[in-house]
Amino acid sequence: MSRASWGDCATPRTDISYCELVAIERRLWHRRLVTEAMTLDLLPTRHPAEIVAVDWAQLPPEEGKRLRALGIDEGAQVEVAHRGIFVGRDPLAIEIGRMTVALRRSHARAMTVREK
Repeated sequence: MSRASWGDCATPRTDISYCELVAIERRLWHRRLVTEAMTLDLLPTRHPAEIVAVDWAQLPPEEGKRLRALGIDEGAQVEVAHRGIFVGRDPLAIEIGRMTVALRRSHARAMTVREK
């Protein structure tokens, strides 16, 4: 008996198709990804989130001061607008209110967010 493939989209033993099973699995994985706390660099594009914690020890003091001056701190409402085209998808364009800020991925990795 052969395994189901993407082409035929049917499993031989159940009434649910292979494509439906894959779609359900993807939805569950995405829901888990965006509802749990994650770092800002992993937040999907155009999903609003709130910064719940910042590990300031990972950032140089002058960078932390600059980010706080821009309003990037605990409680801030953020959204990833764009990802860069360079290796590692750096930098990230982060929207905070009406302001768009370019942020290095290493700095975004220091911020824990929760989707709204």
